[in-house]
Amino acid sequence: MKKINQTIEHTNIKKNAKAKDIKKLCQEAIQYEFRAVCINPEWVKLASQELKGSGVKVVVLVDSPMGLSSSVERLKICQKIKKDGGDEIDVVMNIIDLKYGREDKILKDLKAICQILPTKVIIGSGYLTDEEIVEASKIVKKAKAICVKTATEGDPLENREMKEKAHHLKLMKKAAPGLLIKASGNIRSHDDVKKMIKAGADIIGTSSGIKIVKDAK
Repeated sequence: MKKINQTIEHTNIKKNAKAKDIKKLCQEAIQYEFRAVCINPEWVKLASQELKGSGVKVVVLVDSPMGLSSSVERLKICQKIKKDGGDEIDVVMNIIDLKYGREDKILKDLKAICQILPTKVIIGSGYLTDEEIVEASKIVKKAKAICVKTATEGDPLENREMKEKAHHLKLMKKAAPGLLIKASGNIRSHDDVKKMIKAGADIIGTSSGIKIVKDAK
């Protein structure tokens, strides 16, 4: 099994983050040998420079919190991320389209994004029923993403018990066999991470990575 640190994507998606915060995030990710940093699109160039040659990936959050931008705008953002040196995209599925059964529209949008860079798709599982989680996960697999992810900032899942988060992961893993599974949303302790990995998570998105690694020792 991978070491805990190698599952962690060290995250700073705060709207008020400054260059010094992103540099610090990157240096911490190198020091603790995390899988990646996860940042907003405006910081891709800086993070790419800071992490050059380190083996730590630059993962970029797109269209938070509910994926409501147009496909044209989303594609533009993703193309710029690639140009600026990003390694992976964490894009939010259009949750309203999912609720209204617009599966063809969602699939077309995600397929185009997945062709730009390796893509993890955030389904917003805290907004969804179990049936919708299953359906969303199947769409992500059809789109040829590399991973299905639970949630991002503001998702109701943040405030749910670990037991419910684990339930979502199990549904996702069963519905999309072969895909990586990323868990996020107030995962703050080594015990939290162990529960998520046991439920099927391959990747953990958190801003508490250093604390988690120190707890594990």
